[in-house]
Amino acid sequence: MNPTRDHDSPGGSGASADLPGPLAFQLVLLRRMADHQPGLVEDALRQLGVTRAQLREANRRWQARMHSPRARAGVQPYRALLGAPEAAATRRIGDLTCEALSWPVPLWPDLRFEVLSAPGGGVWNAWLVRAPGASGPELRTTADLTPWSCTVDEVARAFAPARPMEGSAPTRWRLSCTAPGPTGEREPVIAEFTWGLYQRRVE
Repeated sequence: MNPTRDHDSPGGSGASADLPGPLAFQLVLLRRMADHQPGLVEDALRQLGVTRAQLREANRRWQARMHSPRARAGVQPYRALLGAPEAAATRRIGDLTCEALSWPVPLWPDLRFEVLSAPGGGVWNAWLVRAPGASGPELRTTADLTPWSCTVDEVARAFAPARPMEGSAPTRWRLSCTAPGPTGEREPVIAEFTWGLYQRRVE
């Protein structure tokens, strides 16, 4: 199966613009993940009861919203689709004090979508993180790195020290680290993430 493309025509049935905001935003997340994990995305679409045409249309509308000359900056596009955040807190990251807003993501009940808003209202980061109180995976070897199982932060902690690398798109990150392989011998790993969720190991 070919991954969905950003500029595919939304044609076909089911390309409704009337999806609830939280559902539409989950489709935006899935659109970027389809490049690396199309099978998992197809399973998720069936779970959500939506079509690929609806995924394409949701992503098209999101891109239009984000790149419109009249687009409102900061967290407003996220609030518009997701509504009021489940939680809000002030967080200190180095010398930066920011506001951390988070929303539930039904596809991944143990995760939250988090937006870090810098002073002045700009978005410093937006990604999936482990929900408060939820148990993350035990990451001991490279065999534990399975798609959609862990977040950037969890891999960085498990296989420290990890070095951030530039990703192939604004919503993608890479981490370079070393981790025990199947035989126990440590080996170099470049892990790739989309919206903060592990997708694949880059060879």
